[in-house]
Amino acid sequence: MSVKTGLDAWVEKGFRALRGKRVGAIVNPTSVDARFRHLADLLAAAEGVTLAALFGPEHGIRGEAQYMVAVDEARDARTGVPVHSLYGSTFESLSPRPEWLTGLDALVFDIQDVGSRYYTYVYTMALAMKAAAKAKVAFYVLDRPNPLGVALMEGNLVRKGYESFVGLFALPNRHGMTAGELARLFNAREGIGCELHVVPCEGLKRDMEWEATGLPFLPPSPNMPTPDTARVYPGMCLGEGTNVSEGRGTTRPFEQFGAPWLEQERLLERLARESLPGVAFRPVRFTPTFDKFRGESCAGAFIHVTDRRAFLPLRTGIAIFQAIHDVAPAHFSWRADAYEFIEDIPAFDLLCGTDQVRLGIEQGKLLDQLMAGFQQECDAFARARAPFLLYP
Repeated sequence: MSVKTGLDAWVEKGFRALRGKRVGAIVNPTSVDARFRHLADLLAAAEGVTLAALFGPEHGIRGEAQYMVAVDEARDARTGVPVHSLYGSTFESLSPRPEWLTGLDALVFDIQDVGSRYYTYVYTMALAMKAAAKAKVAFYVLDRPNPLGVALMEGNLVRKGYESFVGLFALPNRHGMTAGELARLFNAREGIGCELHVVPCEGLKRDMEWEATGLPFLPPSPNMPTPDTARVYPGMCLGEGTNVSEGRGTTRPFEQFGAPWLEQERLLERLARESLPGVAFRPVRFTPTFDKFRGESCAGAFIHVTDRRAFLPLRTGIAIFQAIHDVAPAHFSWRADAYEFIEDIPAFDLLCGTDQVRLGIEQGKLLDQLMAGFQQECDAFARARAPFLLYP
């Protein structure tokens, strides 16, 4: 194996840092070591460690809940400890309650992120860090590689007034950081100030792609089955803010998109004019088994990444939804219902972190104009994040 996760590094040391402590753990199905042993089981069996509670993020500790579905509290069948939900029906439900942290000495976070700011696990981590700071509980992050790599970034920063659980802080759409690095950044720049300990990966390099890590990819959520899904996600998650299917209910979510009313040939001709780098589109039809257009045949396209280094997932995603808006104006629409606990801002704007893209599409602006200023914001973030990076 080329890379060891923070958990694997700790397994080798016998969890010495936690001996004599009552511990809570924020986990999901990705919280396993190189032998696929779950952190909860390892902590329950660790010498001198008392596992007192488990905390489940969006999708739950077993990962079976769909997106934006509240997760119930329970008791873990294997360890017998209580499970507290960190994803309910209100924004307040996203943070640990003070009484849940009473009596704990440490809170451990070990969940695979996917490197895009919409993915909610790092905000669960940040909110738990805030709660831990108030309760004076030490916070440990067991780091894992970013499937998108930690060399490339793309996108704008979330603007004031557009913060949400899919963009709680000013991060680019593709931020190029690990969860451990983000924890260091949040702790300092967001003024959290908790007692933070990051256990870094061993052998991880900034230019390393997921396949080079030697680690198996465990789906961190029901619609994130492969590293290829993660690669297109920074652009195609924007589909959640439209009435276009982003492939949920199929075996390749986010890699394909479509709708019953979409004219494939016109769409592909429109996309070809953008000369998008590192990507090719193949016409497809699919019938979702759930979510948008359940049971209906959808026409659309499959996204083939032909050059991972050149591919720009956000630019590609914006180009796709701009093209659909332009070729099917009578059918295309923006999502209008509440999204991630917010009712008064369109979901597409929350995902973009600004209304610039949506308004620009409606006004017929060029793709470059839709993304005006994004690179400058990304460059500024690159400078700001530098002190918090862990890997060469």
